[in-house]
Amino acid sequence: MAMIISNEALAPQIYVMKVQGNYKGKMGQFYMLRSGMSYPLLPRPISIYDIGEHDISFLYRVVGEGTRQLSRLLSGQEINLEGPFGNGFPQVEGSLALIGGGMGTAPLLLAAKHYPHAHVYLGFAEQSFGVEAFQAVAASVQVKFGGSIVELVNPARYKYMFSCGPTPMLQALALQTVGTSSRLYISTERHMACGIGACLGCTIRTRTGNRRVCKEGPVFPVEEVELDDLHGM
Repeated sequence: MAMIISNEALAPQIYVMKVQGNYKGKMGQFYMLRSGMSYPLLPRPISIYDIGEHDISFLYRVVGEGTRQLSRLLSGQEINLEGPFGNGFPQVEGSLALIGGGMGTAPLLLAAKHYPHAHVYLGFAEQSFGVEAFQAVAASVQVKFGGSIVELVNPARYKYMFSCGPTPMLQALALQTVGTSSRLYISTERHMACGIGACLGCTIRTRTGNRRVCKEGPVFPVEEVELDDLHGM
């Protein structure tokens, strides 16, 4: 069990929770969080948003009973944390774009801190959240409301791109990257039960067979992923 430092709303149904302790984790990895209540039984997989010297933060949206319980936790209360899980984004050298849509912006903040030269593109349907955190560390931040943030991205400018967000955004970015030399890595998403690859509930189809999002992922080179299988995300 770990103690909650703060659990604040950034926008309607959007929260950032900071937890006390010395934690490890790489950009793109996640933890399994559970409020401690008897229901729901399974924890929720949530990407690492930020890591400090003595704390770790998670940005999440309330979408069901599990995350609703998380949103009700207060400073000083305790929470169950397990992790880090997953592979995370790779170490790269050269020009880099970070493209996030909605809650897909969450796993990109650590990447922006790790690569301060990166250009950041953040897309939101309506109200933005967490933009200031990126502006504090990134060389360039562009924000778009409505439409697709992919419209602002020119893959030919970048040697690498990291992206996380809604399926249509990832598919559009993948198509836009075809014919360029840019390498695109996408963070995928599936419902999870264990987080360690035992239950096989988060399987995704790739060009080399089925892979577990919690174990071999959640980050994959886009060319390895069967894009038509992203409809389940």
